[in-house]
Formats: sequence, structure tokens, C-alpha cells
Amino acid sequence: MSETREYISYPDELGTINIADEVLAVVAASAAMEVEGVSSLAANLSTDLAELMGRKVYSKGVRLTVANGQVAVDISILIQYGYAIPDVARKVQDAVMTAVSNTSGMEVSQVNIQVAGISFHRGPKDRK
Repeated sequence: MSETREYISYPDELGTINIADEVLAVVAASAAMEVEGVSSLAANLSTDLAELMGRKVYSKGVRLTVANGQVAVDISILIQYGYAIPDVARKVQDAVMTAVSNTSGMEVSQVNIQVAGISFHRGPKDRK
């Protein structure tokens, strides 16, 4: 079973460093999920199909683009009801930018947030 992976490469003083784009996508997804108010990441068609085929996708809702040595991150999230969307989105941008930059050593040019929906907490119903 061979999978095609794309790598982000950049030269270092001792050689070339290759990082699988999936690695940075997982880092970005993990950073986003740690932000208070983020319910989950929003899946897209390709991740839905992969999960239906039994493959676990840890980076759903994250897309990376590398150009001129800079990483651009697009991420889709669901926000918990009751949180201010602009505040949560800004915190996600900061968290993702810091995590990807610190992990890869590459400059993050932008973090684009798409709020795909709101999730509602469903707790036990109050019964009198």
C-alpha cells in the first residue's frame, strides 16, 4: 500500500529538511482544538470519504499551502454556542501560527479561518 505524500522542503546549513505536509496539518489542527470555544474542526469531502473508508484523519479541515518559503494555513472550525466568533477566530489564528512556526521553523504568512458552523452543547434535560 503506497501513499503519495507531499513534503515541504527547505535548505538548512547541514542539508535539506523535508517535512510531510500532513505533519504540519496535524500540528495546526491540534493547536486549533486547544482554543477555548472551538468545538471541532469542520471536515471537507475528501476527509469524509477517507473516514468512510476506515482511515483516521487527524487533520480534517486543514489545508496548507507553501510558497516562497512561507506557509499559509486554511482551517475550518465549528464554534461552541455562546462564544464570540471574532475572539475565538483570532485566538485560533494566534495558536496555529505559533504552533506551526515553532514546529517547522518556517514563517507562517497567514492563517485563514472559516467558521463552518456553531455547535450546541446538549446536556441532560432539566426535569421538574
